[in-house]
Amino acid sequence: MKSNAVRLAMRGGEVEGVAPAQEAAAKPYPAPSPPSGSGKRPDRDKWSGRLLAVVLPALTFGAVILVWLFIHTDLVKEIPSPADAWHKAVEIFSHPFYDKGPNDKGIAWQVLYSLGRVMAGFGLAVAVGVPIGFSMGMSPVCRAAWQPLIQILRPVSPLAWLPIGLLLFHAVNPSAIFVIFITCIWPTLVNTAAGVQAVPKDYLNVAAVLRLGKWEIATKILLPATLPYIMTGMRLSLGIAWMVIVAAEMLTGGIGIGFYIWDEWNNLNVPSIIVCIVVIGLVGIALEAVMNIVQKRFDYTQR
Repeated sequence: MKSNAVRLAMRGGEVEGVAPAQEAAAKPYPAPSPPSGSGKRPDRDKWSGRLLAVVLPALTFGAVILVWLFIHTDLVKEIPSPADAWHKAVEIFSHPFYDKGPNDKGIAWQVLYSLGRVMAGFGLAVAVGVPIGFSMGMSPVCRAAWQPLIQILRPVSPLAWLPIGLLLFHAVNPSAIFVIFITCIWPTLVNTAAGVQAVPKDYLNVAAVLRLGKWEIATKILLPATLPYIMTGMRLSLGIAWMVIVAAEMLTGGIGIGFYIWDEWNNLNVPSIIVCIVVIGLVGIALEAVMNIVQKRFDYTQR
């Protein structure tokens, strides 16, 4: 009975002493009243951001068109006006896939042929550059053997290799692919080697404790850790390759967007050249967007 009374007294003390304090603590403080119009501010900021994203580029393009009109009107009459370029673009894109022979194809075919050469050279560069980069990153001996050659050849302009390609292959397509290969291999190789060298030593120590083989170290540790570096090198390589292919095709001829521009220049069809310049820029943006998507897919640091 005494113990029950003690318990009841303790409970009563809790009820009388603690519970009011808990109730007081449980009562929330009144939330401060939001300032007037604060609920509309996020929406306002969102719409103002969207408006700036549209207005600022529009102002930039408008300024470029005004400068273009000034050059056409007062400086160089041979430069077509924006209206002439627009009409030519409508004409070109009304039949982009026409085919009237090997030297007369629509602009879509020209872009596809150029992209095919770029992808072929880019794929070969990745297939060769990544293994060599891994070897340089993992082995000081291999790095010492390859580094002087890379330092000598990397600054050479890709177009300087075009005569060598023509001499080796005696054909336009292999020569252009060879030039793209030389263009793409250096960023991919150098970034891969840098990525392997940047792998934390703790990873390799764990691999030594687990007694992993070289193949397992390369595939399970080095490759995932260096993937961001590899993707960055590939993205840089592809952007440079798309720029180089235009110049290479101007020199080699055949089918391609570069040859198309040079052929239009020989025909004094300047509005077509301006349209091609815009097309090259848009394709470059598309390639960059694709590589960014691939990089985000395989780069665990951006997830």
